[in-house]
Amino acid sequence: MKFLISWIVTAIAVGVAVWIVPGITAVGSNSTIAVVVMALVLALINMSLKPILQALSLPITIITLGIFYLVVNALLLELAAWAANGIFASGIAIDGFGSALLGSIVISIVSAIVNSILGTDEK
Repeated sequence: MKFLISWIVTAIAVGVAVWIVPGITAVGSNSTIAVVVMALVLALINMSLKPILQALSLPITIITLGIFYLVVNALLLELAAWAANGIFASGIAIDGFGSALLGSIVISIVSAIVNSILGTDEK
C-alpha cells in the first residue's frame, strides 16, 4: 500500500514538472501513460538507489550544506528518464542538466505538498 501511494504522489509530481518546467516533455503515444510510467520507474529508483547514493554522498552533502542533495535528485531523475524511455519507450525527455535540476526541485516540492495533504509524511 505504501508503494502504491508513493507511486500516485510521484505521478502527480511528475505531471506538474512536465507541465511547469521548460525542457521536460512527455514522450510516448499518450502523455498520461508516459507520466505514469515515469512515476513508476522514479518511485522504484527512489526506493532502491536513493538511500545508497545519499549515504555515499553524505560527506560532500555536509560540506555543501545540503546543496549536493539537489544534484543527487537531478541525477536520479535523469537515470529514471533514461530507464523509462529505454525499457518502456515511454516517459519523459529532459533537455539538459538544468532542466533536470529544476524538475527535481519541482517534484520534491509537489511531493512534499501532496504528502502533507494526504497525511502520508514519512516520520
